[in-house]
Amino acid sequence: MRARSTPRVAGFGDNVVDRFVDRGVLYPGGNCVNFAVYAAQLGVDSAYVGVLGTDDEARHIRSTLHLLGVDTSHCVVSPGATGWCDVRVVDGDRVFGDWAGGVVLEAPFQPTESDFAYLAGFDLVHVSAYAGLEPHLPALRARTPLISFDFSDEAEQRDPAYLDAVVPWIDLAIFSVADLDWTEAEEFARAVHDRGADLCLVTRGEEGSALFDGSAFHRVASVRVDPVDTMGAGDAFITAFTVSLLEAGWTRDGRPDGVATGTALTRAARFAADQCSIEGAFGYSKEFVQ
Repeated sequence: MRARSTPRVAGFGDNVVDRFVDRGVLYPGGNCVNFAVYAAQLGVDSAYVGVLGTDDEARHIRSTLHLLGVDTSHCVVSPGATGWCDVRVVDGDRVFGDWAGGVVLEAPFQPTESDFAYLAGFDLVHVSAYAGLEPHLPALRARTPLISFDFSDEAEQRDPAYLDAVVPWIDLAIFSVADLDWTEAEEFARAVHDRGADLCLVTRGEEGSALFDGSAFHRVASVRVDPVDTMGAGDAFITAFTVSLLEAGWTRDGRPDGVATGTALTRAARFAADQCSIEGAFGYSKEFVQ
C-alpha cells in the first residue's frame, strides 16, 4: 500500500452521556462520538454526524466536540432527551446499569443527498450498531471510500439475519468477543469475512485483539495498565487501528499487508491503554442529579 497524507474520518451514529452514579457526574460518550474525538486526538481531521437532543446533555456534547475540534455541522437536532447509561467503576472497570437510547433511537438520522455528499469527502466513515442506520448502509457504501461498523458485544448483533443484512455493506466489521476463546473468535471472524466484510477485527479485552484479513489471523496482546477507568478503551483501540491503516494507505482496493496490520494493532493497543488513565471516555465531566 502507498502511504497516505493525513486522512479524514467521520463518526456517524450514536451519542450518549455516561452517568457515573457513584460520582454524580456525567461524561459525553457513545461509540461514534468517541471515535471522532479520539481521531482528533491522533491529529486526524474528524467529524461527528448524528441526532442530538434538545436538553442540556446534548448541548454539553456539542460544545465539548467543538472545543476538541470535531466538526458537527451535519448533525441534526430533534426534540427529546439524549440517551444515557448509568455506570459504576469497580476496581477500575466499568459496570453498566440502566440505560435509555434517547433521540438517536427514537428518531434515527435520515441522511439526505447533502449528507451523503458530505460523508463522501472522508476516507472512512465509522458507524455504530446503536444508531438505527442499517437501512442506509447500501447507499453509504456506494458513496464513501470505506466503512467500519462496530457490532459491540450483544448477541442480537451476532444473529445470522442481522449479519446478513449488515456485513455485505461494510469493509471492516468489529466485534467485542470476550465471551469466546481464541479458536472460537477466529472461526467467527472467518464466518463474518465469508459474509462479505473484507476485514474483521475481534477484541477480547485483557486477552488482546486480532484481525482476520481473509488469509491470516493477526493477533496482538493487550497492554497491561492499572486503570483509572476503562470507559472508551475499546473505541480508542478501533480509532487508532483504523487511522493507522489509513495512514499506511488502506483503501477498498488495497488490503493492508501483514506489516501494516501488525503496526496498527500494536499502536491501537497502546492508545487504548493510555485512555484507561482518564475518567470517562475522554473527560469533560458535568454534574448531574439522578
